[in-house]
Amino acid sequence: MEFRGTGIGQGVAVGPVVRMAERLPEPVDRPSHLDPAREEERARASLSVVAGELQRMGAQAGGAAQDVLEAQAMMAEDPTLVDDIVKRLADGKTAERAVFEAFASFRDMLAAMGGYMGERAADLDDVSQRVVAHLLKVPAPGVPNPGHPFVLVARDLAPADTALLDLGQVLGLVTIDGGPTSHTAILAREKSIVAVVGAADAATLADGDTVIVDAANDLVVQDPTPEQVAEARERIAERAARAAAPVTPGALADGTPVPLLANLGSADGAEEAARLGAEGVGLFRTEFLFLDANTAPSVTEQQAQYTRMLSAFPGRKVVVRVLDAGADKPLSFLNDAPEENPALGLRGIRALRHSEVILREQLTALAAADAATDADLWVMAPMIATVEETRYFTNLCRELGIKVAGVMVETPSAALIADHILKVADFASIGTNDLTQYTMAADRLLGTVANLQDAWHPAVLRLVAQVGEAGRVDGRPVGICGEAAADPLLAVVLVGLGATSLSMSPSALADVRASLARHTREDAERIARAALAAEGAAEAKQAAQEAAAASAPTPTGTPVP
Repeated sequence: MEFRGTGIGQGVAVGPVVRMAERLPEPVDRPSHLDPAREEERARASLSVVAGELQRMGAQAGGAAQDVLEAQAMMAEDPTLVDDIVKRLADGKTAERAVFEAFASFRDMLAAMGGYMGERAADLDDVSQRVVAHLLKVPAPGVPNPGHPFVLVARDLAPADTALLDLGQVLGLVTIDGGPTSHTAILAREKSIVAVVGAADAATLADGDTVIVDAANDLVVQDPTPEQVAEARERIAERAARAAAPVTPGALADGTPVPLLANLGSADGAEEAARLGAEGVGLFRTEFLFLDANTAPSVTEQQAQYTRMLSAFPGRKVVVRVLDAGADKPLSFLNDAPEENPALGLRGIRALRHSEVILREQLTALAAADAATDADLWVMAPMIATVEETRYFTNLCRELGIKVAGVMVETPSAALIADHILKVADFASIGTNDLTQYTMAADRLLGTVANLQDAWHPAVLRLVAQVGEAGRVDGRPVGICGEAAADPLLAVVLVGLGATSLSMSPSALADVRASLARHTREDAERIARAALAAEGAAEAKQAAQEAAAASAPTPTGTPVP
């Protein structure tokens, strides 16, 4: 039997199923035998303990997991939630029940908001479970430890569980709920865990079932045949061999260079990215310096972090995106005013223009870091929609000493007028996540429309092709820095559409490098044309697979007939 979901990465795993333990039952709603002050003392103590545990787990995990777990720790001591708990205690409820009700109320509110906030509802459930477990003096639900390697099947995973998975034991991960942008998916991608998320029918899997988790094909196979297992193990071995092979620059089979760069959220991942073969940085997100702050960091503070990043890539390109606040990342000192639809509101370059001093300070810090290092610094603005915005940003960059100024192409408008934009900007970088969201009118952080959030859709590919052609005519580089670049076959298509570099999570570099090396530029353009001619995302992917099979070499180097 086969189950469909959304594959994370390109890996494959084979092993026995172990189901995640069920959640704690809902605390009984009964009057407390303690006075409210004593119950409040119990509740505050447990909230504090859980917040501390999450902070420690975050420090242990590092990277994106640390950001997620620190955000959860803040949830545990959120003043609004604590006030709600205290009010419920005053009505005579137990600490366990008051915590459960307060978190559930806040969770339902977030779920109703949808988008990024809706995805965070599951994070609140995890914090609630941990606090209730501490109050009841029972273990919090967590990842089982059967004593042998296994495929973990869960309704969904809490960030703390995903961040600390024992990769020596967990062969793969299957979730019944969740989408490609849930924290489970984000952390699985960062940790190179073979995962298929949102496989609703996987709820029928039982402990001990043998499964193949085929992330590359969005598939979970229950009770596979010996032939299927043998094929999966062969693919596992081939992928391991690719990862262990000497790192070479990204290139097509005919020698056409395609630099492979890393997407990074802080300077902490620079060393590992370089080890995995990143030829530079195609997207350095600077939000980590600003999130959870009440005021913008100083020029000196920013300069120190940027210098650290640039120093890790001497002589190589490092593309920095200026602060992309708004939508799912509101900042109190920039744009925290409520909006009906924040994804379409004051975000990206719009928010920075509204508070230009923050943009000026960031560009000043970047220029100073550039002067102090040997990296090749490029700086780009997010959420560009017009030529006028492009000119505003590039002029400000020139004024403040930035040598190479470009734009993110994330809106259909920017793609459609790329020929004009690239006469002003030095380069473009296509953010396929947002470009797909706006093209398909499907919130990229909302699981209910995840089926539309697919960069394979010909509508998205046509916009990419338009930007690629504008870059070719104007002699401007066009990079890809969205998740689409991490898909080995889609990477070939994107190059065929005119992309000159690809940036991705470092864990995807080996697979993409190997995929590019199997095809010439002529092949890539032919495969891209096949995808463009399709009527939908699934059809485009299938057409590309068939076109790629016609040109991929056999192990002896002879084309497949």
